[in-house]
Amino acid sequence: MDKLRVAVIGTGFVGRVHVENIRRQNDAEVVAIADQTAELAATFGRTLGIPRTAGDYRELLDDSSIDAVHICTPNKTHFPIARDALDAGKNVICEKPLAMSAAEAARLVELANARDVVHATSYNLRFYPNVAQMRRMVATGAIGDVLAVDGSYSQDWLFYDTDYNWRLEPEVGGPSRAMADIGSHWCDLLEHVTGSRIRAVCAELATFHPIRKKPKKPIETYAGKMLAPEDYEDRPITTEDFGAILLRFDGRARGALTVNQVAAGRKNRLLMEIYGSRCGLTWDGERPNELWIGRRDGNNELLVKDPSLMEREASTFADLPGGHAEGYADTFKQFFRRFYAACRDRSLAAGLPGFEAGLRQLRVVEAVLESHAKSAWVDID
Repeated sequence: MDKLRVAVIGTGFVGRVHVENIRRQNDAEVVAIADQTAELAATFGRTLGIPRTAGDYRELLDDSSIDAVHICTPNKTHFPIARDALDAGKNVICEKPLAMSAAEAARLVELANARDVVHATSYNLRFYPNVAQMRRMVATGAIGDVLAVDGSYSQDWLFYDTDYNWRLEPEVGGPSRAMADIGSHWCDLLEHVTGSRIRAVCAELATFHPIRKKPKKPIETYAGKMLAPEDYEDRPITTEDFGAILLRFDGRARGALTVNQVAAGRKNRLLMEIYGSRCGLTWDGERPNELWIGRRDGNNELLVKDPSLMEREASTFADLPGGHAEGYADTFKQFFRRFYAACRDRSLAAGLPGFEAGLRQLRVVEAVLESHAKSAWVDID
């Protein structure tokens, strides 16, 4: 079987994650890298042993031998790159958010559906084994009717006013930060697991650092910084550090979510609790191989990931036996495996978070922003 030839556009933190996990596939290979300058792309290429690099992604799109493109660039570039990749007939994975607005995302969905290509938004957290287990437990009725959900997504990488990243700037990252960056992951995961859609939101957002110190030289995402005071400049901040959102679902289910990027000590914690009419489930993304099952009448359980003990469909997301941890990088491995399978057999694309998933979460984010502005409930659909 000939390997699919893949180009990765973007050489930051997540670009490296994509390259490393493409290389874990047996039917695909990274053949080219692009970034905003030829120098950045060449440096990244040398580091990871990829000889073909470009300072203009369009050079790669013009290559008919490239089958798929991974877009790992800052948010403002997602729409034009994805549009051009679709026009070139490439299969596309795009990091979230899919675009800077729901209107842009809707145009990408329309264009993607007009092409005979596979498309996906990088909601990789769907591909944890215990997330798949939760989804199956809901689908089979093991937890009963979903009554209530709650949870949070908490990080501390923007804790200090000297912590800075392009995501803080609305002209680059978009009008929402914490909600669009991490809250969208939580909402996508919740809808994916429960099969229920969020119908309305009531939100309050807060910016705890209205002024931040922007470094005068580039700093990689999550990188530690040792800069002197004169190396910073003041930058007004309008995007949110924190959000508290009430959720209304189909039927009688209700929920609540907090997102927080100034949560001291929380490195990357996605917490989700789902309470049904039979039992409850809790999953913590910082302990992804454990799934708590709670019962009113009977003993609670802590299910440690073990494919031999999981629902059959969920066990396909686990490659290692019980007692062997699978984590963040493995979600990309499982995601890409299914994406490339769909590139060869279009009937498998239904199992992917397509561009429709990216559009969906941008609509949720925009409803949250509108709700905060109005101090009122806002319908999503």
